[in-house]
Amino acid sequence: MVSGFHFRGDGAGRHRVPPVMCGNCGTDRYLIIRSVTDMPAQPPEVVLVSYTCSRCGTFDEHPAQAVDLNQVLARPEQAADVLILGSNYMHCRQPMEQAGSELRKLSVPVSTEEGAKDALGVYLSTRVLRCDCGFQMELPE
Repeated sequence: MVSGFHFRGDGAGRHRVPPVMCGNCGTDRYLIIRSVTDMPAQPPEVVLVSYTCSRCGTFDEHPAQAVDLNQVLARPEQAADVLILGSNYMHCRQPMEQAGSELRKLSVPVSTEEGAKDALGVYLSTRVLRCDCGFQMELPE
């Protein structure tokens, strides 16, 4: 067991992580991989994967064999979403490039009474990432 995750025996005395598949649907066909990160206390072939099932809406995160992700990540529908791969953000199967930074003001009214004009505000510095296809997103710095 690693950080609350269970490994299964492979019959040869080795421990292997469970396959990447939806626990409700019993298949990997509808999975959208959200992130893949390393697990420092594990061998490099074991990663932490987060995914959503587009069929039933289930979200899950657990250790996985990196090789088990190849079939899921190779599907065309994976390219349409953002994938966090380590510290990189991927879109269209390519790392997104930093395209600058912005300073955003977030504000909320001080009162819920009608006509209130005062607002509390906070400034947030963001990092702008852009894909070659034109998709863009901002992340807090």
